[in-house]
Amino acid sequence: MYRKVDNPPTPPSQFELPFEGKLSQDNRWVIMAELVPWSEFEAEYAENFTSEMGAPALPFRMALGSLIIKEKLGTSDRETVEQIKENPYLQYFIGKKEYSNEAPFDPSLLVKFRERIYVELVQKINQRMVEKSQSEIESSSKKKAPDSEKKETREESNKGKLILDATCAPADITYPNDLGLLNQARITIEKIIDILYKPLKEQIEKKPKTYRNLARKNYLKVAKKRRPSRKEIRKAIRKQLEYIKRNLGHIDKLTQTWSGLEALNRAEYKSLLVVAEVYRQQSWMYENKIQRIENRIVSLSQPHIRPIVRGKAGTPVEFGAKLSVSLRDGYVFLDRIDWNNFNESLDLKAQVEAFKEARGVYPESVHVDRIYRTRENRAFCKEKGIRISGPPLGRPPAHVSKEKKRQAQEDERVRNAIEGKFGVAKRRFSLNRVMAKLPHTSQTAIAITFLVMNLSSLLRQVLGIFLCFKPSLQLFWGQRLIPVIFGGLSRRKAHHF
Repeated sequence: MYRKVDNPPTPPSQFELPFEGKLSQDNRWVIMAELVPWSEFEAEYAENFTSEMGAPALPFRMALGSLIIKEKLGTSDRETVEQIKENPYLQYFIGKKEYSNEAPFDPSLLVKFRERIYVELVQKINQRMVEKSQSEIESSSKKKAPDSEKKETREESNKGKLILDATCAPADITYPNDLGLLNQARITIEKIIDILYKPLKEQIEKKPKTYRNLARKNYLKVAKKRRPSRKEIRKAIRKQLEYIKRNLGHIDKLTQTWSGLEALNRAEYKSLLVVAEVYRQQSWMYENKIQRIENRIVSLSQPHIRPIVRGKAGTPVEFGAKLSVSLRDGYVFLDRIDWNNFNESLDLKAQVEAFKEARGVYPESVHVDRIYRTRENRAFCKEKGIRISGPPLGRPPAHVSKEKKRQAQEDERVRNAIEGKFGVAKRRFSLNRVMAKLPHTSQTAIAITFLVMNLSSLLRQVLGIFLCFKPSLQLFWGQRLIPVIFGGLSRRKAHHF
């Protein structure tokens, strides 16, 4: 059940502290709280709670704010709750009206927050947050622009630059190999046999033999070798497949003797299905002597993860979600996320149309790498009057003018911006290792990363302007400081910060 509470935003000056202090108006968490459109998406979040039974759910601001704090600080779920408990600015950020020494919620609720705030909602919030700030900047610059400049902007058809690229968000799993995966599958199915046999001790005299000690010995015999030969690995895989096949047969007999699989809970039953599919895939690859199969499972705990072949130096294959990302005006947006490998060039048209929907015009140029420069994408960009980066199709000319060389170098410099965003997301934030385990919570965690990156960019922009003009602008906090700050500068100067 979700019960909407009439909770208007509390000014920082009215936030009550036990030691009779006041929150600083130029604190980063106070400024970021003004940037996020909390109230606009509360109704959509409340749709997750259809039942009128149970205790009222925590507010949307507390749920989303906690996830933002976790990503911003790079902490675990437990540490995030401790940080909120100790910091009055973080308590203000999640919507509390006064400081409290008690934890606002149990750390396990962060998992529920990631389940209820799905990836599409995070993308809407990210889009709205950036559009709102940009519209305030543009409206202020248009008011101060002369009539001649206003006329030129109306007549301009294409405007801005769109940068596209794809990357992978690796999941928190061990590097998979066939022998290790089969060993984990064998251990899992042995535990399931123990659970199914327990209520049948009186009916069955002897417990089914699993030969677990011998199976582990055979596995370690090869796994501990530094460089086992292909013949040794193949022989070890065959033995593990035989153990798993025998154990699956024992489970069939146990379920026929008793009332099915009622002794297994939901997680154990899911593990049984995953093991059966792993056995089918590994048996087929062993018999056909190949290393590829469709929808290959590489992790028992996260069977939704697929190998993503990227061809990068050092990591040719990554295991996680593949992302299609666009960068415009210095802000990054997640356009597509999928656990299967896909061709990112097919997303170009949709990303260009999304740019037009957000900005009202098509981009002047699209900066992409080689995989995007297909004939279909080139024809689409030509039809819309968009210049696509990179050399034209066909044999390269014998002589290239200096102007074209300069343009090509400039295009590559522009495209480097999105590579820098990926570096920030993976080195500063958590995109390099997604710790969430479920597919939908992992997608939410990835989307939150890009939301926090844009929020950090807006914060740097506001703080840069605020520090330069702090004496003259502190009086305007009560009348919403951020539009005043943005309105005081032109768009070019504001973007500089």
